Amino acid sequence: MSTTTLTERYVNEVVRRLPADQRDDIADELRAMIADTVEARDPAGAQSAEREVLTEMGDPIRYAARYTDRPLALIGPDYYPTYVRLLTLLLSTVLPAITVVFVLMELADTQDVGAAVGEGVSTVLTVGAQMIAGLTVVFALAERVRNRDGELARTADWTLDDLPEERQPDKGGVVACAGAAWYTLLISLIVWQHVAKPFRADGDSQGIEVLDPALWSGWIWPVLVGLAGMLAVSLARVTARGWTVRLAVLNAVAQAVFALPLAWVLHRRLLFNPDFLEVAGTDALTQQVYSGAAVIVLVMGVSAVVTGFRSVRR
Repeated sequence: MSTTTLTERYVNEVVRRLPADQRDDIADELRAMIADTVEARDPAGAQSAEREVLTEMGDPIRYAARYTDRPLALIGPDYYPTYVRLLTLLLSTVLPAITVVFVLMELADTQDVGAAVGEGVSTVLTVGAQMIAGLTVVFALAERVRNRDGELARTADWTLDDLPEERQPDKGGVVACAGAAWYTLLISLIVWQHVAKPFRADGDSQGIEVLDPALWSGWIWPVLVGLAGMLAVSLARVTARGWTVRLAVLNAVAQAVFALPLAWVLHRRLLFNPDFLEVAGTDALTQQVYSGAAVIVLVMGVSAVVTGFRSVRR
C-alpha cells in the first residue's frame, strides 16, 4: 500500500461529506498538511509515519464535522460516525429484506398484488421510521450517559483498517446525466400524449391518449412527482460527484412515490386508455401480463434504492 493511496483514501472519506464547492480546496489543504507532518516526523520511514499521523487524525467522518457549520449536538462527534454507518446499513439491507418478506407473506395470504403493494408501503414507512427513531434515541441516550459520567472523548474505536478502499474516479456523473435525460423524456412523453392525443381511430377525427385520461384525476400525479424527484436526485448527483446519504434517502423516497402507485395502476389494469388498446390491437392482454409488469416495476425500484445506499458505503 503506497503512502499516496492511504492518504487519498482518508482525504476522500473526509471531503465527500463536505459541500461540493469546498471539496477541492480542503482536499489540497489536507494532503499538504499530512505530507508536511509525515516529512517532519520521520522522512526515512514515511509509510509508518503516515499511518501514525492518520490514526491520530481519527475517524474521517468526525474530522469532516470540523469543516461544517452544523453542530452535531443530539449525537456527538464520538458516536456520530458509528450512527451514520449503522443507519445506512439498516436502511439499505435490513429494511428492504423485511419489506420483501412482508410483501410475500401478504401476497401468499391474499393473492392480491394491490394488497401486497399496500403492505410494502406500510412496511417501508412504519419500519423505516421506527429504525430511524429507535437508533437515534439509543445513540442520543448513550451520548447523554457518556457526558453525565464525564467520559473523555475516545478515538481508539476507529483504525485505518476501517477506511474503505480507494474510491475510483467517479463515473456516476455520466450515468446521472443519462438518468436525468431519461426522466425528463418520460415526463415529457406523459404530458405530450395527454395534450397532443397522438392516435386516431379509423374514421374518427378525435385524438386518443395512450394513457387512461382518468389517471389525471389522481394516480398520474404521484407518478409524475416521483419522476421529478428522481430527476432532481440525478441532477444533484452530478453536482455532488456521486452518492451521499441524503441523496440515497431522497432517492428511496422518490422511487417509492413513483413505483408503488405505478405498480398498483398496472395491477388494476388502469394504465392504458382502453380506446388506445383497441386501436393498437392489444386489448387482449392478460391479467398475468399486467401483474408481471407491476412486479418488475417494484423489483427495479428496490434495486435502485439498494444501489444508491451501497454506493454511499463504497
